[in-house]
Amino acid sequence: MSKVVEISPTTRHEGHSKLVLKVNDEGIIERGDWLSITPVRGVEKLAIGKTYEQVPKIASRVCGICPIAHTLAATEAMEASMGVEIPDDAYLLRVILQCANRLHSHALHDILALPDLYLPGTDIKVNPFSPEEPVRSVAKRIQTLRMIGQTIGEIVGGEAVHPSNPRVGGMYKNITPRAKAKIFDLAKQGLKLAREQMEFMIALEENYMKRDWAEMCGREVAIPKDLGYHNQGYMAAAPMYGSSSLDLNPEWDPARWLEVRPWDWYMGEEEITLEDPAYPIGGTTKAGTKAWPQMQACTGVPLYDGQPVEVGPRARLVKYQNYDRKGAMGLNIARAMEYMDCIYKMIEAVDAIDTSAPVCADVIPQGDGEIGWAANEAPRGCDVHLAKVRNGKVEWFSMLVPTTWNFPTCSRALTGAPWELAEVIVRAYDPCVSCATHMIVLDENNKLVAQKLLE
Repeated sequence: MSKVVEISPTTRHEGHSKLVLKVNDEGIIERGDWLSITPVRGVEKLAIGKTYEQVPKIASRVCGICPIAHTLAATEAMEASMGVEIPDDAYLLRVILQCANRLHSHALHDILALPDLYLPGTDIKVNPFSPEEPVRSVAKRIQTLRMIGQTIGEIVGGEAVHPSNPRVGGMYKNITPRAKAKIFDLAKQGLKLAREQMEFMIALEENYMKRDWAEMCGREVAIPKDLGYHNQGYMAAAPMYGSSSLDLNPEWDPARWLEVRPWDWYMGEEEITLEDPAYPIGGTTKAGTKAWPQMQACTGVPLYDGQPVEVGPRARLVKYQNYDRKGAMGLNIARAMEYMDCIYKMIEAVDAIDTSAPVCADVIPQGDGEIGWAANEAPRGCDVHLAKVRNGKVEWFSMLVPTTWNFPTCSRALTGAPWELAEVIVRAYDPCVSCATHMIVLDENNKLVAQKLLE
């Protein structure tokens, strides 16, 4: 007979989410629901009636980790609705900014994922804050890579967190020759470090795949060879930067997108019947507690071609480089492989920059209400923003961010895994839950079950 266990909140990622898991007598997941319990941001509602300059700034505030991706996606959604073509050198600056963000973000994920992994040849889990070698040198390398990404982000974007330089029409200002040289030097410094970090992470992840067990809750838990496998699709709009409805051959199609309600997707009310006080940190939810994923999930469920899709590093490699590694570790390995592409693309873009060229369009139409979209390949995956701008004001705005896409796919990837390893699978997707939380769900007494600005 199935039992129900709840892990709430999940840990070592941005935002708050939980897992509601139906498991068999051996503790193997028969069905898993991963859902957001992060307070709603209300960004899409705030955008209505604001100017096209304001909305990208508002959108970037949905999160402190992904603001560069949201700034670029929102800006380009405005441009797509208004029909604005930006100068070539403005695009190159945006590419550099994108690469800087990805470098910083991937390195940050390594810190969060490392405690799941083991030093090869040992049964010692990696503590990224250990003063002992080789971990101490790895931690320093990670922090240096993050520093390089954030410094370049500040040079190009104006600020490292919420960039002020991107604008509808291009960029407010170009970089100086001195700044170009600085970016080039930083990228060259990062090249060696990125290769070392890629090789280190792949070695740890391949070692995990070869192990028979992982220590959890004070016991040895068998690691299935298909940990985190799923049969869902993949979606990506570009290997590095993105696509928009202004492209001659757009790489994303809104006609293939459908968004459904959480109560059409998640489990109904369940009683927790299995608890484990040894689960880190603080144990699982106590038995007898009620869980109701349909009512508690704070996101819509986006589908592409009628099914959930995975977005992110692996999706990009599957679509553009014929990558074929499955499971949670296959996803982590794909992320590690993006280190080098990121640095090389940054070097290529900065080499091509003409620091004396204009970086803003001469003419910026004010919009006639036509829908426009931009799909930015954020660190965690395809970040799709859609907008309608009329006479300089935003009439409609929607954000389909990476973790929104990954919630249903990851939920399906939980099936067949020991419940104790469910968070290992979740963390492989590098969740950014605050970005994904765009729905308000209230209890039955308030009548309103959910609110989502669906077109």
